Amino acid sequence: QVQLVESGGGLVQAGGSLRLSCAASGRTFSSYHMGWFRQAPGKEREFVAGITYTAVTTYASDVKGRFTISRDNAKNTAYLQMNSLKPEDTAVYYCAARNLVTLKYDSWGQGTQVTVSS
Repeated sequence: QVQLVESGGGLVQAGGSLRLSCAASGRTFSSYHMGWFRQAPGKEREFVAGITYTAVTTYASDVKGRFTISRDNAKNTAYLQMNSLKPEDTAVYYCAARNLVTLKYDSWGQGTQVTVSS
């Protein structure tokens, strides 16, 4: 497993922006597909965005055009730029890495809280 630590969450007003960072410890970071997920209280964790080691990206439909996932392999870091934030974006955001054998996301950060006020 790769060790992941998220940062950058906070409280913002609707329409504002935040940039989340995910620092990875493994020297093989560049080989991992990375993803961002979020979980609101009382709800299931949901996929937000993903990026391959070659920087091919995918997005959930409700964040496409507002969020941008990126990575800097030299810094072992993934990012989630969140613009035009809405109250429904409020959740704990988690960074994850996909297992190279099972192809499932099984390495998770501790999460960072994002709260968007109306």
